[in-house]
Amino acid sequence: MAFYNDDNRRDFKEDRKRSFGRDDRQRSFGDRPRNFAGGNPHPRHFGDRPRPEHIVTAMGDADAAPQVAVGGLKEVEELLTKNPLQVHRVLFMHQSGNPKLYELQKLAKRAHVHVQQVDSKILDSYARPNHGVVALMNEKQLLNWMDVREEFFKARDTGEKKLVAVATNIEDPRNLGACIRSSLALGVSILLLPAKGMCGITPSVARTSAGALEKLRICRPDNLEAAIGELKMAGYQVLGLDADTETNLADFQFADHVVLAVGGEDVGLPPFIKKQCEAILRIPMMPEAHSYNASVALSLGLYEYARLRIK
Repeated sequence: MAFYNDDNRRDFKEDRKRSFGRDDRQRSFGDRPRNFAGGNPHPRHFGDRPRPEHIVTAMGDADAAPQVAVGGLKEVEELLTKNPLQVHRVLFMHQSGNPKLYELQKLAKRAHVHVQQVDSKILDSYARPNHGVVALMNEKQLLNWMDVREEFFKARDTGEKKLVAVATNIEDPRNLGACIRSSLALGVSILLLPAKGMCGITPSVARTSAGALEKLRICRPDNLEAAIGELKMAGYQVLGLDADTETNLADFQFADHVVLAVGGEDVGLPPFIKKQCEAILRIPMMPEAHSYNASVALSLGLYEYARLRIK
């Protein structure tokens, strides 16, 4: 049973464009689209030529705040080459027949940027002209794990306490923004996010974080599982938050170097994180309640670590 649900998991208000050249925006395209031609709610993503039933045809909420979108072959290629960690995902026109688009898709995958094939109308709703490709941007450039990991590996030798937070499967940008805000307040050294399966760092994330987005270090490792494994090998205590466990958060003894992971939606913690956890912790809850919001759960877990360490 997944424990920490997003209260607004279908409120995908953010993956829209801040347009370049059009003000009469159409409805937005959800960050994790739910409606697909053919009625399949769980499409296989991101082959070079997906079958027609895997093509997104639904838009999101017309009242959504805009997300920066950049259209065009040269423009997207430059972003993927020079600044891939600020790109949340790249949308390609389905069955374009343009070899340049297929080469660009390969470039995106090499940069570990999430890609998706969509209908041309969706691309046009983000940016015109787009030449069959649109990049959706994060509000902040994320860190490269390879650039910062040595600091965390050496922390045990130097005696510096490190708290690493991991957030996965969170689709509501307000929930992610709240996770960022709590992480900064409770002493998180870095927040790790997966390369896909999450909402982007959208304007709503920035607003909800109340300024914390600019101050907290956020990293998107190419391989989150491997990054957590490296921290575990370096002596970090890897912990998860979930309901299906008997270990009470309030009774647990934290080490000084901790990785604390939370899952969102009704998915919970991914198996690749659970299998690396020293312990899965349960937050006390009244029986008539069903779940905690993911950001609330993370905040409570971080507080238990921080309450004896932050004065």
